[in-house]
Amino acid sequence: MPKGPKGQKRPADVIGAAIMVAKIATGEIEEPTEPDDGKDPAAKALGKKGGRARAEKLTPEQRKEIARKAAAKRWGK
Repeated sequence: MPKGPKGQKRPADVIGAAIMVAKIATGEIEEPTEPDDGKDPAAKALGKKGGRARAEKLTPEQRKEIARKAAAKRWGK
C-alpha cells in the first residue's frame, strides 16, 4: 500500500482514494493525523526561536565564516 510523505497509509487506486475522501467528509472515518515524532512541541518552538536569535546576533563576517566552513565540510575541501 502506498504511503504519503509522512508515512501515512493511502489507498492504492483512484477509486479507493475517492471513497476514503467521501468517508472523511461524511464523518464515517477520521482523517489520518501526522504521527507523533516524540518531541515536545514547546521544545521545538523554543529551538526555532533560539536559531533565529543566534543568527540575528552574528555579524555578516561571522555568518560568512560559518557558511564557508559548512561548504568546505559539505564538499570535502
